[in-house]
Amino acid sequence: QMLVEQSGRLKVGDLIRMQGNRREYARFVRCDFGAPARSLEVGADLLHVWSGYAVGAIVACRVLWGLFGTRHARFSDFAYSPVSALRYLVDLLRGHAHRYLGHSPAAAAMVFALLFCLAGTVGTGLVAYGNSGKGPLADNHGLVVTQAYADELEGRPERGPGPRNQGRESVLGELHGALANITLDLVALHILGVGLASVVHRENLVAAMFSGRKRPVDPG
Repeated sequence: QMLVEQSGRLKVGDLIRMQGNRREYARFVRCDFGAPARSLEVGADLLHVWSGYAVGAIVACRVLWGLFGTRHARFSDFAYSPVSALRYLVDLLRGHAHRYLGHSPAAAAMVFALLFCLAGTVGTGLVAYGNSGKGPLADNHGLVVTQAYADELEGRPERGPGPRNQGRESVLGELHGALANITLDLVALHILGVGLASVVHRENLVAAMFSGRKRPVDPG
């Protein structure tokens, strides 16, 4: 600050010498210019975490509803085999698939696939978040090891191999991301399937999802 007041300009070389080394200069720059970016990053992380909690709660409610809910919402009502689901899809593409009052075999397969992937995404996210010392599965020991390793790296020109748990965290993070991407693909397929089935069966399945009402199955 004295340099700025005396010369009206802040020279990078003077600042580096004032701080003593390049690391201190980098910290100075991050404190002045990196704060807004860090605030946005923290906000995005919190949104990610709480979105995961919300999805986990929704999955838990759907599982309970599938066990104790109304007739066509129960898993026992649409426990079809994979062969039945494939046969229904082929018939649907041909335009003459059998119409079901509850979930069709393809819809049933999608329900189970989405629940599995969503539960896996939330579960791996909780474990990964816990390994960082946060959340309901917080692993304080892992956080201490990670922090100790970070302190050990302080001042080293090159990074050496990390602790063993870093490899597990990397695999866990990749699995979390893969499950999230698969879920997004399933959502897209689900939307396409609902649209196609609505056209083939000549009914608004989206409205039926909200109202819980469908016209009776045609005899024969």
